[in-house]
Amino acid sequence: MAEVRVKEGETFERAMKRFRRAVDRAGIRKECRRRMFYVKPSEQRRIKRRQAERRRRKALRRQRLRESGN
Repeated sequence: MAEVRVKEGETFERAMKRFRRAVDRAGIRKECRRRMFYVKPSEQRRIKRRQAERRRRKALRRQRLRESGN
């Protein structure tokens, strides 16, 4: 749970900004969006497989760029 204590003399906007950052860092918004709808286990596996493939391609692309740059 993200928690932010308002400091002495701190504006509400500033405290709210710190709270939003804390929520983002904790991954609460992402988790909330993920749980909005039920996703079948088979669909979850498919999504994870696609994400892993994208990460693999991205890493390969970065590696090729590094090799060609040297």
